[in-house]
Amino acid sequence: MGLNLRAKLLLSLTTVLAVLSIVGFMTLNVQSDWGFIVQHRGSRLLGMLLVAITMGLATVVFQTITHNRILTPSLMGFDVLYVLVHSLALLVWGVGQNTGWPVELRFIVEVAVMVSIALVIFRLLFTDSVRGLHVLILLGMVTGLLFRELAELAQRVFDPSEFSIQQGSGIANFNRINVQLLWVGLIGVGLCSALLFRFRHQLDVLILGRDVAINLGIPYTKTITLLMLAICVLVSISTALVGPMLFFGLLVANLAYWITGSHQHRWTLPTSVLAGIVCLVGGQLVFEHLLNSGLPLAMIIELCGGVLFIVLLLRGVKQ
Repeated sequence: MGLNLRAKLLLSLTTVLAVLSIVGFMTLNVQSDWGFIVQHRGSRLLGMLLVAITMGLATVVFQTITHNRILTPSLMGFDVLYVLVHSLALLVWGVGQNTGWPVELRFIVEVAVMVSIALVIFRLLFTDSVRGLHVLILLGMVTGLLFRELAELAQRVFDPSEFSIQQGSGIANFNRINVQLLWVGLIGVGLCSALLFRFRHQLDVLILGRDVAINLGIPYTKTITLLMLAICVLVSISTALVGPMLFFGLLVANLAYWITGSHQHRWTLPTSVLAGIVCLVGGQLVFEHLLNSGLPLAMIIELCGGVLFIVLLLRGVKQ
């Protein structure tokens, strides 16, 4: 089933805005050598594109398998869980660079540990018993707060200068992207995106519920495990690049639902990515190059996403 005329127009407009945002970010107010511009802005652009892809895809798929438009991986504390695992890893390996382990390999190990813990948490919260939306949100907030406090406790073992650096990494910042992990992040995003798009038809069935999916021949447990694995990897990559973002995924996922007016994942998945690009790259373009403002973009996004979260919670929106 295709999109109606309104959805096609909105999707076309979103695509145009995403392309203009990318072009404008790379070309507006260029006053130095193009080689430097491509190296400096290009790395930041790649980082923001990866964050848009990771949070958009992860949130849409997570909401599909949890059957709710309010719950997101970030609201369940998965991004802060990665911060905790990273902080504990620094205690084990040390904060210096000469630890004998490449940064990329350390990141892969941290992601593997985070995925293992997140899968256990997901099974405890979503498969053993049926819980109401408000209980799940409360549990997510509590676990997120617990992970954040434990991460801060682990970071306090560092020396004061390193503590301030690591504490700053717990806040999203699009001007401080971890360029060391861009390429390994690009590979991870490519693999996970390919997996999720391959499962787009199964996702259309999963949205109907567990019993219907099983009756229609979906290997439910295996499919959910693979999808959760991809979600956790995507959330880890986003958090490692820019830091945790609580409401960004919620914002772009619901924008995708509104733009497409559809639950078909062949439309909602790419649209969530386009919406994320407009919000991140377009927002950074406006604040940094048009308004010359030092206001953090992450703060504005979190404010808009927080307002949307309250509205959805009051309306009790469910799939």
